[in-house]
Amino acid sequence: MKAPLRSALLAAHAAPLKERVVTFMRAASIEITPSEEKHLPALSALLPAASAIYISHVPTATLAQVVKTALAVQAAGFQATPHLVARRINYPETLRTTLAELVAHGVEQVLLVAGDTEYVAGEYESTLDVLASGVIEKSGIKRIGVAGYPEGQRGIGHAMLGNALKSKQAFADRTGLPLFIVTQFGFDGNALRDWEPELARIDVRLPILAGIAGPTPLSKLIKFAMRCGIGASLRTVMRNLSAVSGVAELATTPEQHVMRLMQLPGATRVIAPHFFCFGGVLETAEWIGQVVAGRFTIDPAEGKFLVER
Repeated sequence: MKAPLRSALLAAHAAPLKERVVTFMRAASIEITPSEEKHLPALSALLPAASAIYISHVPTATLAQVVKTALAVQAAGFQATPHLVARRINYPETLRTTLAELVAHGVEQVLLVAGDTEYVAGEYESTLDVLASGVIEKSGIKRIGVAGYPEGQRGIGHAMLGNALKSKQAFADRTGLPLFIVTQFGFDGNALRDWEPELARIDVRLPILAGIAGPTPLSKLIKFAMRCGIGASLRTVMRNLSAVSGVAELATTPEQHVMRLMQLPGATRVIAPHFFCFGGVLETAEWIGQVVAGRFTIDPAEGKFLVER
């Protein structure tokens, strides 16, 4: 096949794929910490209007600071989604008043996580404890995110993780409150492809936001992966540091992850990407903005795309 004709055929194949990538990325969400509230004016110029911005309850922040940042995010025209860490909430009244303040200022969704500390501040040890309390369903919050671990989680068996998601599915079915899953990031580009059939087997039908690390140096990603308890894919990365780009199942850049997600079957429950920024909030938002604006070239033969810098 002559080169110009081959180029024309590849371009024709790339066009619908590029449109799919842009559509998918329009629903992208990111995370910031309370200390990154100062970036909101810049984020308004980089991200699509009404994008979801999650406010991470990092160990150095208080719940009050998370709420303050959430209200600032909402006021800036975004869809604020604060983390509520079960093990850091001391009393049910704290949860009630926190949710009341959020709802009063237009916040409609939260991400509920257990927390990675062994110390429990009050009576909530897990997200299931919070859901069982009845506080959230009476609060006016309209949507609840919960965590998902396609690659597993350190110290917790797959059966236990699956049972927890089954209980959350049952809560959604019983209350009618929409729940969705936000997955942990990882290095296995095929993790979601392999995980979805397992969710279907246990009748978990919740929509999925695919967790992806934003543009981040590999050394920094490894540090956060170790902190977050990423398992098998991290071990694969560590064994192949000198040739990580050549290991077929690995995906260490957002471009690689997005392209793998484009290969999921049509029945996938993955509806959007969720980006972990690891301190590079503006870099991640700029990357998202470039993709949403279509400022990238796609190579279907190689299965990847290149974002303009």
